[in-house]
Amino acid sequence: MDLEQATTLVRQTLMLTLIIAGPMLLIGLVVGVLISLLQTITQIQEQTLTFVPKIVAMVGAAIILGPWIGHQLLTYAAAMFASGELPMTVP
Repeated sequence: MDLEQATTLVRQTLMLTLIIAGPMLLIGLVVGVLISLLQTITQIQEQTLTFVPKIVAMVGAAIILGPWIGHQLLTYAAAMFASGELPMTVP
């Protein structure tokens, strides 16, 4: 493996990581902003109010997106091991 192949492998792996983690992070961000707005409007300063909905939303997203994440990882791994070469695009 030369430097170009190693760089491509790292780049594609990081892109796949971002694609997989993106929806989960986006859901956490949206729920966090909505809870912050609710707290601002109602002037409730309860600390657990910010964490519990985010945790519930992230666990729900993990359950819903689990099959898709598994498919993405299996497709990438199968492409790497089957041909011995890196796939050109992240699925």
